[in-house]
Amino acid sequence: MTEKKLVKESLTTMTEMVFPNHTNGLNNLMGGWLMYWMDIVAAIAAQRHASAIVVTASVDNISFSEPIKVGDVVTLRAQVTRAFNTSMEVYIEAWTENIPNRRKLATNKAFFTFVALDKDGKPTAVPEAVPETDGEKALFDGALRRRQLRLILAGRMTPNDANELKAIFDIKE
Repeated sequence: MTEKKLVKESLTTMTEMVFPNHTNGLNNLMGGWLMYWMDIVAAIAAQRHASAIVVTASVDNISFSEPIKVGDVVTLRAQVTRAFNTSMEVYIEAWTENIPNRRKLATNKAFFTFVALDKDGKPTAVPEAVPETDGEKALFDGALRRRQLRLILAGRMTPNDANELKAIFDIKE
């Protein structure tokens, strides 16, 4: 991974309006629609970073802190936090806005992982992600721990091999 790209180069913002066909019986946005929009905005951010086609490899916990109502505008913001060999972690934030009432609330945050593919559909190397701001650096610093946890949960790494997590829990060998 010799090529480098600034984290801000992957920044992607997407805006959607919530229509009745997006809602449940309470006139709240159905969670599946939000996850769909999150996947799209995150994939675009990952493609911008990798300059390649990407596929979703994993989705971390998505918490729903505020209902999103019919007629609200949803804004999603995504950017790569860190790149590994062929994969990238992408952080997504979502807000709901009721424009007539001038009400804007943060509703969701999540981390998605994408793998870059070459023209034959095989994983391909991605550029290093270079953080600049304090926020970008904090997300970058935590990405390796989040990655190790994902790999343990997926059965692709043993807890004994998760060096970053051992440091958090002060585990001695």
